[in-house]
Amino acid sequence: MITKDEIKELLHSTETFRVERTISTSDMDKFQEAICAFSNDLPNSRKKGYLILGAYDNGTLSGLKVTDDMLKKIAAIRSSGNILPIPVMSVDKYVFPEGEVLVAEVTPSMLPPVRYRGRTFIRIGPRRDIATEAEERILAERRTSYMATFDTMPCLAAKLSDIDTELVRSKYLEKLIDKKLLAVDSRPVEEQLSAVGMYDTENNCPTNAAMVLFGRHPRRFMPGLYVQYVRFKGEDVSSEVENEIQLEGNYCELLPRLETLLELSVIKKKPVFVSMLREEMVSNFPYTAIRELVMNGCMHRDLQSNMPLRIYEFAHHLEIANAGGLYGNARPENFPTINDYRNPLIASAMKTMGYVNMFNRGVGQVQTDLKENGNPPAEFVVNLITAFKVNIKDVSNKVVEVQKVATPDLSQVVPSSVPSLSQVLSQACPKMFFKYMDDTIAVLNALKKDTLPASSLMKMVNEKNRNRFKRNILSHLIESELIVPTLTETPSSPKQRYTLTEKGKELMNTYVV
Repeated sequence: MITKDEIKELLHSTETFRVERTISTSDMDKFQEAICAFSNDLPNSRKKGYLILGAYDNGTLSGLKVTDDMLKKIAAIRSSGNILPIPVMSVDKYVFPEGEVLVAEVTPSMLPPVRYRGRTFIRIGPRRDIATEAEERILAERRTSYMATFDTMPCLAAKLSDIDTELVRSKYLEKLIDKKLLAVDSRPVEEQLSAVGMYDTENNCPTNAAMVLFGRHPRRFMPGLYVQYVRFKGEDVSSEVENEIQLEGNYCELLPRLETLLELSVIKKKPVFVSMLREEMVSNFPYTAIRELVMNGCMHRDLQSNMPLRIYEFAHHLEIANAGGLYGNARPENFPTINDYRNPLIASAMKTMGYVNMFNRGVGQVQTDLKENGNPPAEFVVNLITAFKVNIKDVSNKVVEVQKVATPDLSQVVPSSVPSLSQVLSQACPKMFFKYMDDTIAVLNALKKDTLPASSLMKMVNEKNRNRFKRNILSHLIESELIVPTLTETPSSPKQRYTLTEKGKELMNTYVV
């Protein structure tokens, strides 16, 4: 990090392309645009850029008091996902007699162009601006010269026709680049793809990242690019196989199918009595944790290996393994505190397309989700040279324990002919998957108290996909006449809400939930 003496020089420096001074402490757009511009380093000075908070343009200090919250807010810019690829930066506070300054030190990116919310910012002397097509081309060519990781290298055996360019535009470019800029971009498709690292103009071929993400037949070029799911009856691979599924395709096709596989085959829920008239659905694994681990496997795998991403489900534990051990600065002694990216371009694309949410926070969140679900912590096997493996035990022991303690002898309390709410709902909504029963009950219970929009109901059951929520829950409840939309003539209205019918109210008043 820069020293105090160097800060003093920068406060009055004439190298305006690498210094931005401001007295603002809340203009996050301005700060992120500046960090993006420093990352791009259009002059190719290879000098670090500095965003200095607490200084006027003439270099005098404003008397700012730098708080811990301010430091955390600026440091969080790195992993917020608004600037892609992720900027290399550090943040610190410096104290002078005239006041304090907060300094964000930004290292020029090895993978330009860097974009903030779809726009490529650069510095032209003291001014910050959006890059032109010619300037973007310069940055894209520089990325090629810095090329280091396999995903950014050209796939020499492939041609432009081997990738689905319409898929690139609809799934990636429209989310990565500002729509107004994309609409007026008249460059050939090769140049557009080159600007985002998906095409190598020197060799006239797609990059490996383009083949992985958007290739028509990616396994022709990378034999290990598929997912193998196997369910065993016992606790090791020598036991009898119950089910085996193999998924392949580019990531735009593969990742949604992988999510469905997890939902329908890996995650299993079973009802457990917690009171005389109430059941609780217990999952063997939390979906969010398993999804995070699988997506990380797809993101960090060694694409040059013939080994697939393996998801092996045993009687009482799940094993996820992918080719490639810890990479770069990540080592067994510092994992998971230190992280590094084997495939930075693919990682950025998966973030842009919504398959990962934040960088370098997944392991901690996985352990939290497992703990809340009652699972033991995940066991990461990080000392393997050519593979990375994680084992997750299910909650079977917890389920048995809950059943022993909480299951009452209903024959001594209520007549055996009294059905449970889940049984009644199964009869009322025969087309509904039983795996959504607890979410359905939660929706009904919420509507018992208030009339609510779909967005509020989705938050209650931790569902982010509106179409899936309507398909798996709302449509069945409406068809069974348990709920009804308030705006029947305009079903797609943003003001649409849902309420219980008389039949639904009678049902919910009969059962204590």
